[in-house]
Amino acid sequence: MAGLMIVFALIVIGGSMSVGFNWDFDGPRAGFFPFYIGLFILGASIVNFWQSWSDGAGGRLFAEWGQIRQVVSVVVPSTVYVALVPWIGIYVSSALLIAVFMKWLGRYGWSMVLPVAAGVPVATFIVFERWFLVPLPKGLIEELLGF
Repeated sequence: MAGLMIVFALIVIGGSMSVGFNWDFDGPRAGFFPFYIGLFILGASIVNFWQSWSDGAGGRLFAEWGQIRQVVSVVVPSTVYVALVPWIGIYVSSALLIAVFMKWLGRYGWSMVLPVAAGVPVATFIVFERWFLVPLPKGLIEELLGF
C-alpha cells in the first residue's frame, strides 16, 4: 500500500508541475496546493514503506477487531451518505447521516436527535444558499419543495 501511495503522490506531483505549482501575479496557480499535498503524501509514504520494509512495526497488529468495527461503523454510513447525495440531495442526506450518527453511535434520545438533524441542514441552507449564494447539490425532495 505504501508503494501505491508513493506512485499516487508522484502522479499528483507530476500533474501539479504540468499545470504550474508556483505563484502567479494573481495568486497561486492551479497546481500549488496539490503539489505540496503530494509532497506530504510522498514523505509519509516513504516513511511507511521504510517502516514496513525494516519491520518497524515489530510484528504488531495494525488494529484489533473492535477497532476495525469502530472504523466500519463510520465508513459505511458515510459511504451511504455520499451515494445518496446525488439522488436525494445534500440536505436530506445530511439530516439522515446526522440522525444515524447521533442515535446509533452517540445513543442520544429523539428529543436531541430530531432538532439537530433538522437544524444543521437548515442552517447550512441559510448560510450557503442564501447568504453566500453557493448552490449545493439538490435531490428530488428539494426540487419538489422548490429549493
